[in-house]
Amino acid sequence: MSHQPPHATGSGTTTESEFLSDTGRRIRDASRALIPLLRADAQAGEALGALPPETLRAMHEAGVFKICVPVELGGHALGARDTVEIVTALGEGDGSAAWTVFVAGGIRNLLGFPEQTVDEVFKEIDSWIGPLAVGASVFSTSVGTARRTDGGWLVSGQWAFGSGCKHAAWAVVGVGHEGADGDPRRGMAVLSREQFTILDDWKVMGLQGTSSNSVTVDGEAFVPDHRFVDIADFPAVMDSVQRRYSGIGFRNGTRALMLITCLSNVAIALGMARGTLECFTEQAKARRPFNLPYPRVADMPSAQVAVGTARAMVNLAGNTILRHADEVDRRALAGTDFTPDEESEITMDLVYAVRLCADAIDRLQLTLGSSTVALKNPVQRFARDVRVLATHGAIRFDPLAELSGRQALGLPPFPMFAGGVPQVG
Repeated sequence: MSHQPPHATGSGTTTESEFLSDTGRRIRDASRALIPLLRADAQAGEALGALPPETLRAMHEAGVFKICVPVELGGHALGARDTVEIVTALGEGDGSAAWTVFVAGGIRNLLGFPEQTVDEVFKEIDSWIGPLAVGASVFSTSVGTARRTDGGWLVSGQWAFGSGCKHAAWAVVGVGHEGADGDPRRGMAVLSREQFTILDDWKVMGLQGTSSNSVTVDGEAFVPDHRFVDIADFPAVMDSVQRRYSGIGFRNGTRALMLITCLSNVAIALGMARGTLECFTEQAKARRPFNLPYPRVADMPSAQVAVGTARAMVNLAGNTILRHADEVDRRALAGTDFTPDEESEITMDLVYAVRLCADAIDRLQLTLGSSTVALKNPVQRFARDVRVLATHGAIRFDPLAELSGRQALGLPPFPMFAGGVPQVG
């Protein structure tokens, strides 16, 4: 099977977006070529609680871990449309593989650290198999602690949701610390692989291969000053990053960067929904109904209605996601950012697209029936994985709908972002 489908691109045609770069197209096509491998290895990844070595190496060779890395540091600095198409393609094979690439994009945050840290981390960009760095509870309500010492900080604590930690060379963790004025503050610390221990506690119903375990340090770990940043200083630092590196991936405004993160996240759901559609059509043509006299499930009117409806849902979700990705790139090239109201409305559009994808997957699984519950069947994995994805705080439906609704009704926004971190700047 070729796995080079002419997916709709937002205009209802198979014409590719003007914002899809040659590099993005090449990595997307390489990712599509991996779909059979990703599906074949996904069950082993669930047992490992991480991506299998063969999968990880194939993804490395496709270049997916460089998509958010500056060209100056050996990466590709791709835009929103490129990133969404690549993550979507990976999601068609395995949600855990797509999630790993999505969170690997967080390496962008390391660019806000001093140059010495950037040099230490990115010197392995070509040789390291997998994501170079992961984040764990960076913006969470529950973080570790840091206290001042000569030349740096002594960091202690335990941090949940360290997605990709079994594959990474570095971890960025959130800490609370005391400011010079004695007030409590928040910061980010960079730990080397030798400094943190992985707790094998990612025992969950879906996205099992993401290695989203907790990480901890034994006692206290010394973090030199150049590997520590106060969150209050971070927005200004990241603004300077945008001016330091070239490529469309580094022309985005602050709100556009938030939208790129959301777009990459929801692209996983789009990929899994497309993957489910493909699996459904293959299996429906090969299976007999249990209690109806049709020769194949595909001959059942109810199955035809189900797949027709699901395809429309997935197409609508995909068109929404890709249209907004194009707009992010368009504004990056124009040098303009989004307004707070625009960001709120677009984010809710994207969250609703996840619901459409999840409902389409659910509809298709129920129509195929009990054959889909076998662990070797990708459909059940897509169904479990998309449910876990939809629980992620950044795209959870009701809270995001509330925020969007407040904006629509002219009510003041809450003075916070992420997991309850006070708004700064």
